[in-house]
Amino acid sequence: MSDKNNLSGIERIKTASDGLRGSIPESLLDELTGAIREDDTALIKFHGMYQQDDRDRREERAEKKLERLYTFMIRLRLAGGFIRGKKWIAVHEVAGANTTGVIKITTRQTLQLHGMIKSKIRPTIQSFNEAGLNSIATCGDINRNVTCTSHPGESPIHAQVFAYADKISQFLLPKTKAYYEIWLDEEKIADKTEEEDPLYQDRYLPRKFKIGIAIPPNNDVDIFTNDLGLVAIIENDELKGFNIAIGGGMSTTHGNATTYARLGTTIGFVDTEEKVMKAIYEIITVQRDFGNRSDRKLARIKYTLDRLGVDEYRAEVEKRCGFKLEPARPYVFTQRADRYGWLQNAQGVWFYTLFVENGCVLDDEKLALKTALLEVAKTGKVNFRFTSSQNMIICDVADADKAAVNAILERFKIIEHTEAASHLRKNAIACVALPTCPLALAEAQRYFPGLIAKIEPLVEKYQLQNEGIIMRMTGCPNGCGRSYAAEIGFVGTGAGRYNLHIGGDNEGERLNTLHKESLDEAEILAELDILFAAFKQERKDKENFGDFSYRKYVQKN
Repeated sequence: MSDKNNLSGIERIKTASDGLRGSIPESLLDELTGAIREDDTALIKFHGMYQQDDRDRREERAEKKLERLYTFMIRLRLAGGFIRGKKWIAVHEVAGANTTGVIKITTRQTLQLHGMIKSKIRPTIQSFNEAGLNSIATCGDINRNVTCTSHPGESPIHAQVFAYADKISQFLLPKTKAYYEIWLDEEKIADKTEEEDPLYQDRYLPRKFKIGIAIPPNNDVDIFTNDLGLVAIIENDELKGFNIAIGGGMSTTHGNATTYARLGTTIGFVDTEEKVMKAIYEIITVQRDFGNRSDRKLARIKYTLDRLGVDEYRAEVEKRCGFKLEPARPYVFTQRADRYGWLQNAQGVWFYTLFVENGCVLDDEKLALKTALLEVAKTGKVNFRFTSSQNMIICDVADADKAAVNAILERFKIIEHTEAASHLRKNAIACVALPTCPLALAEAQRYFPGLIAKIEPLVEKYQLQNEGIIMRMTGCPNGCGRSYAAEIGFVGTGAGRYNLHIGGDNEGERLNTLHKESLDEAEILAELDILFAAFKQERKDKENFGDFSYRKYVQKN
């Protein structure tokens, strides 16, 4: 079990927090600062928020002897990335009133808003609550937003599999009523036994916990990057159960060899909903009890799994479950991509997947995307889904309503925008990074589109435009953009510099490997020129870039 005598500071904050309440109400009343108290910055994560500041303005404000420009990011809980059209309208209105106005689709199929000042937190959450939305447990040391294969066209029984995302999300919510008391003005409960939480207890988990569900053959959710992944086993359009993989995680620390990216290890198969839910619960309790609570850099389940060993971890789970996990069932992943354009599912319902670069929904001089989606939502004929590649699916469109929705998309040039984007751009992901992320060492979201514009001519130079190369960028080694699971990954090391990783596979079942360290833009482009030239000349028949670069540059070493 974890060392109870050498707990990290965050562990002590959690256990002393009175069910995640801390002194948050007092922090909110302090008008002398735009920030909240230090201990409360850890606790508000469990309420779905991060305290941030505008790093672009730090120097300017310091010169004027002003404190940093503190703001807050809030993230919604949307199991599987589904939101009804009416709720999208509510998000649009809240974003315009209380934040920067940009709606950000995350790599975990949910939405987050940035730039909210302290006095706007409670009104924002209350507005969300009125719309049937919440931010409970979307950050912090707890189970976060559950992801699921997004496009209903992936399987005739997509809805049956997708329903598990919401079931798991509800099942793993914390029992504390702090969120409702602090933000929604509900009365504080007198009997604390009502808040007893057999899963999270008073210490919660050692670190964040991510769960995803995939429907083969499309690994669009990057299932093995999750702490716990469920792979749906479907035969003859019948759900037989799920393979369970544990121990995925992307975060690392530069210069700390004890940290590493890892893909999940499949530990078995379960065949009924009861067993699925029990196995998930007990996998989490093992991590709760054995995870590292002294060093947060080593606290994710991947480190617990490697320290205990796969067999011992599985045995402990089986002991707690009271049943054995069956051997994993066979399946095949053949792709990891979104399905752009109009497509029908088996029930004849229409879906349009549109390209949203880095998940940023806004109006700019090139595209009025935010306004267009509001117009679509106002028809009352659609819902929305978000993909793990930060794109959006306009969903549940009846045959009779498709023409009207399509007309809006054409009028705002959304279809033209989606069709014009290159394969390389459509497969790219970037994390938020600067100016709001305190961990960022380099740009990502703001810089990556321009870098892609300079890489695209290289792709065309070697006639590789139709290759589905998966390329990703993160501003630091923590891996929010899943760079380590890309065919080409860029990981920020400092201002304008990135480690270049290659050799990950196209299906998401092999991590990439560090190829060159701390390159600037000119060096990146020169190195990619060399790599693409070699790929063009030396690739095997139908070999993708990830497999080629692994064979040529990684395997031989």
